[in-house]
Amino acid sequence: MIHSVRCNEPSFRTVEFEPGFNVVLAERTKESTKKDSRNGLGKSTLIEIIHFCLGGNKGETLSKPQLDDWTFTLDVDLRGKKYSVSRNTINTNKIIIEGDCSDWIIKPVIDKKTGKQIINRNDWTKALGILMFDLQPMYDEYKYQPTFRSIISYFVRKNGQSGAFLNPFQQYKAQQEWDQQINNAFLLGLGWEYASKWQVLKDRKKVLLQIKQEVTTGIIYNMMGSVGELEALKIRLDAQAKQEKEPLDNFKVHPQYHQIEEDANYLTTVIHEYINHNINDKRILEHYEDSLREEIDAKPEKVRKVYEEAGLILPDSVNKKMDEVLSFHKKVVINRKEFLSLEIERIKQNITRREEQIKDSTLKRAELMLTLRSHGALQEYTQLQTNHQNTIAQLKDVSNRLENLKKFEQGESSIKVEHELLLQQAKNDLNERKYQKEEAILTFNSYSKALYSVPGTLAIDISNNGFKFNVNIERSGSHGIGNMKIFCYDIMLAKLWAKKAKSPIFLIHDSIIFADVDERQKALALQLAESESRKEGFQYICTINSDTIPRNDFDEEFNFDNYVVKTLTDAREDGGLLGIRF
Repeated sequence: MIHSVRCNEPSFRTVEFEPGFNVVLAERTKESTKKDSRNGLGKSTLIEIIHFCLGGNKGETLSKPQLDDWTFTLDVDLRGKKYSVSRNTINTNKIIIEGDCSDWIIKPVIDKKTGKQIINRNDWTKALGILMFDLQPMYDEYKYQPTFRSIISYFVRKNGQSGAFLNPFQQYKAQQEWDQQINNAFLLGLGWEYASKWQVLKDRKKVLLQIKQEVTTGIIYNMMGSVGELEALKIRLDAQAKQEKEPLDNFKVHPQYHQIEEDANYLTTVIHEYINHNINDKRILEHYEDSLREEIDAKPEKVRKVYEEAGLILPDSVNKKMDEVLSFHKKVVINRKEFLSLEIERIKQNITRREEQIKDSTLKRAELMLTLRSHGALQEYTQLQTNHQNTIAQLKDVSNRLENLKKFEQGESSIKVEHELLLQQAKNDLNERKYQKEEAILTFNSYSKALYSVPGTLAIDISNNGFKFNVNIERSGSHGIGNMKIFCYDIMLAKLWAKKAKSPIFLIHDSIIFADVDERQKALALQLAESESRKEGFQYICTINSDTIPRNDFDEEFNFDNYVVKTLTDAREDGGLLGIRF
């Protein structure tokens, strides 16, 4: 049980609790409710402080700069011993423990400077799980397991903004389904381990779906993605990769490849020029040789014969002139023959020289081409390498897809088998826990009947998705019945755990649980909390506004005011829990 909540700041109004039923009352004056927009009286802050001392995060109020360096202390019983637990709003990871911790499994350490027992937040929540709910260290073997912070949040529900009052099985808005299943199964004494295994199967199924999605995407396009198609594609790509690898392995990079290539091209051009020059010179040579062979016939007898045949007789002067011309012609022919002979010799020499140059250049070019054939340029090698790497990447992608698809098909079959086996095991286990199930159902039924005169229904089933919980109270038209479902469920849990818990159980409700509830049901709920906490041995703490107390609907023997342990008021500045306003 909780003995008190206190603080190192003198303005704070210490709250001391009693065993059984406790009420923290908030009184508001009409004047203040109309115009006061400052922080409230501290009802929700009290619950926030309790959570904080039990290892929870700082809530909205405790995160305010006005509360920096405040140290809150919770006096609480754990396994028959009283402890004082202190936690500072700045140094939140150091919890100070006062009390005998010698028999704790997870022990605090001694601060060398102060000599006090301190424990970090993570170890503190683990220690509380063991001390209050017997959460065993071996539970860490499970990926998903009940945790103290989740469990305690069913006994100390936070304010409505956190989603603590959405339904009995959920204690905050973003709580995952698996977390609800595991912690509610644990609280009800059922096989929570099956809920854990269920979630592991769901995780595996999620991974398989991701694997399947990866099979249908990637660098290979227009591919159906069946095992047969992927295997065929893998074989083709493997052969292509081997074919590309051989020239790569034999490839030799010449550092002056491009210069050699330019030299070879230059020699080719030179050779072509030599050949073209020789062709032209050979044509000229042929013409000169033909000219040299021509016979130059210019004898005077032939000229005279021509004239005689024409009936003409040349005079002696003409004959003399012809002899002079003939003599001149002979000299010209002789000179021409000498010129042609010299030109023919010169051209033949040029042709011979060029043929030697062609032969020499051809040999040099052959050597260069041999080098080019046996080597390659770096760019060419890089391109070959890039093409090969692309093929390897495609091969790797297809191999991964093939492997993933096989994993998916094998995993899918395996999950189906494991799911059916787990489903049957969970159902059998639930049947074997018939007593725990019936006790919870009957207790809930009796509590709902106490409030609405009709038994409610707590349904506990095993579905394909794991545990399935539901509550129902047939009372149409009644206001706030949703909150009363939560109330009955929480009281039922408190009763069950009061019997078996090694530390006294406490149940705390914020005033929001009574919002919109019919006056009669609200009165019955408060009386039920008082009687059950007294009979079953758990502590019940609630906060409530003074103007919402159903005084006219209480039984005559029930004196509500006797259970008020602290009254908070806005009639004065220091009347709230913190003793300050901001």
